Amino acid sequence: MAEKKCTVPFQGTAEQEAELMQVISELKEEKGSLMPIMQRAQDIYGYLPIEVQTMISDATGHPLEEIYGISTFYSMFNLNPKGKYKVSVCLGTACYVKGSGDIYERLKKELDIDGGECTADGKFSLDACRCVGACGLAPVLMINDEVFGRLTADEVPEILKKFN
Repeated sequence: MAEKKCTVPFQGTAEQEAELMQVISELKEEKGSLMPIMQRAQDIYGYLPIEVQTMISDATGHPLEEIYGISTFYSMFNLNPKGKYKVSVCLGTACYVKGSGDIYERLKKELDIDGGECTADGKFSLDACRCVGACGLAPVLMINDEVFGRLTADEVPEILKKFN
């Protein structure tokens, strides 16, 4: 399914790069500043493509391998663009035992993408998460900040229609 991922090439703007360089100049001398710089970079660009990681490496002197390692270790960082609608399915224990695995599989089928991917039109991205703190509504999925609870897999198509 790789051909169905967001395939838009990285297109950072001069304004974004200037903003990132300003952040780096403000923070780079502080101890432990790499992760805050990376978080701010993701806020600026929406994700951390290799081009942005390279800019951070060049400007801070941190090896690209270190930046990439942090980017792939921590789930808060995204290496791929996210869709306009970020779909997240809770696979925590309470949700999973009530069927969130089936909901996740149905979403993969309906969107024709795998977890961590984005539809080719950039509209939806799909991720699994662990516990959103709504165990009483299990199973739960979120689209951006909207929570949908007490779901079945059969309800997925109707929920997605609300965002088309």
